[in-house]
Amino acid sequence: MSFQSSKIWLDFKNQLALLKSRGLIIDDEKIAIHHLQNIGYYRLAGYTYSFRQIIPNNTPVKRSHTFVKDSYLKDIINLYQFDKQLRLFAFEAIEQIEMSIRTNIAYTLGKRHPNAHELSEHLDANFCNRFGKKQGKKDLYSQKSDHHIWLEKYDSLVNRAKKQDFVRHNLETYGCLPIWVACEILDFGALSRLYSGLKYQDRQSIAQKYRTTPELLSQWLRSLNFIRNVVAHHGRLWNINIVDRSNLSASFPNNALAQQLDNQKPFAYFYLMAHLVEIISPQSDWKIRLIELLKKFPTPKNNVVTLQDFGYLISIQNHHW
Repeated sequence: MSFQSSKIWLDFKNQLALLKSRGLIIDDEKIAIHHLQNIGYYRLAGYTYSFRQIIPNNTPVKRSHTFVKDSYLKDIINLYQFDKQLRLFAFEAIEQIEMSIRTNIAYTLGKRHPNAHELSEHLDANFCNRFGKKQGKKDLYSQKSDHHIWLEKYDSLVNRAKKQDFVRHNLETYGCLPIWVACEILDFGALSRLYSGLKYQDRQSIAQKYRTTPELLSQWLRSLNFIRNVVAHHGRLWNINIVDRSNLSASFPNNALAQQLDNQKPFAYFYLMAHLVEIISPQSDWKIRLIELLKKFPTPKNNVVTLQDFGYLISIQNHHW
């Protein structure tokens, strides 16, 4: 396999010249250089993509390097700033959701045994068993159960946190971390996988608190973990394609607006966050503030990006959600 030559390094002045040569309008070159110095050409490229001309007769859609008419750098910066605010809203909501899920898992498993997370008899059999796999006419068995794999991740998290006072105290005193301590060092991914490994009645007990089913809550947690990872790495969120998707039609079967949500788009999961925040923190004004942010979406003069790219429904604007 042959590769193209590596792209050449450009200083900030030449980065700006390249953007201008492709049709991007720069109102103030000094401010433009400042943005390139502090945000970076490559990070901004993710936001410039929607401003580039579509190459006709291509499936999937491809774009040229040439910008659509009336594309301004200031509009791209405004979109970048909007996305930054959106990430902060996502982080605020997911933090509340994560703390609530942690508490409920710790409380539910703790009733079974202080170290239930390490003991297979207190977890779902499917989570703890090795499953046969067929390869041709032979039955092969995986070397590790899902619980074994989870414990390896858990051990790495314990090792990373062992210098923290509360972790060191429990390890030195008891030789292990009880579940209510262990949950404090789990990342959202490990927490989500542990929930999926609980006994069905425990998953059901927790899911009922969020007005859903165990199957749907497992989906929700995977989707929110995907978004959390985007946010944690300061990634572009506003129009990202959601990979770990939830069945939101089934999640809200009696809500006509929810039936229209596109589960590939981020707005569907902000809708989900609003549902969960309302349960966890009924007095929160999170959704109200989010709606105000969405009203300020920086639609450019040439309309190449809109809130519909975020998955926002035009029909929702005049309805309570």
